[in-house]
Amino acid sequence: MAAREYGQYCGVTQALELVGERWALLIVRDLLVGPRRYGELAEGLPRIPSNILAARLKELQAAGILRRAPRSRVVVYELTPYGRELEPVVLALGAWGFKAMGDPRDEQVVTPDSMTMALRTAFRPAVAAELPATSYAARLGAAELLVRVDGARLDVSRGDGPVDLSFAAGPGIRRLISGELAPDRAISTGVVEVLHGRGDLLARFATTFHLAA
Repeated sequence: MAAREYGQYCGVTQALELVGERWALLIVRDLLVGPRRYGELAEGLPRIPSNILAARLKELQAAGILRRAPRSRVVVYELTPYGRELEPVVLALGAWGFKAMGDPRDEQVVTPDSMTMALRTAFRPAVAAELPATSYAARLGAAELLVRVDGARLDVSRGDGPVDLSFAAGPGIRRLISGELAPDRAISTGVVEVLHGRGDLLARFATTFHLAA
């Protein structure tokens, strides 16, 4: 029996044998944002050893979770339909883990892909459907994201575009999303800096993106 096998006939056991190895779900998390080249995956997971990344990619490909695909003379990794079925699992894990998050340690980083998935996790489509369409430029640490909300539809991407509110925030954005800090208080204390647009739209952002801590 291989070391990674648990020797139990169970769906949870089978899932852990497929994606329970260290780094595997973080690779899936980043590929849920979109296809990535090998170097892009390595950049988004700066602590992963190259040999481990290569091994995990081979394992996930063998399991039918991802595939290699040629794109404009380069090879990218993308999730298969079977792999994309992990999205609600990853979002649920993110919401569960959010409850235990404190302030980040100095060595911990925030990446555009991790913040994209965090926003997907916190998004409340039923609430957003009752609000006017709104676009935000969010500078969250080193991650600069264009966040578009139109009814129950959320689109998060990198790049520029017209927005209703542009703001910058550090790790304290967690306190806004959790409801611990009111939007006007977040602005007055400097946790969130309004760069452009109407500051009162931060309340709409906090209503649209919420996770209970």
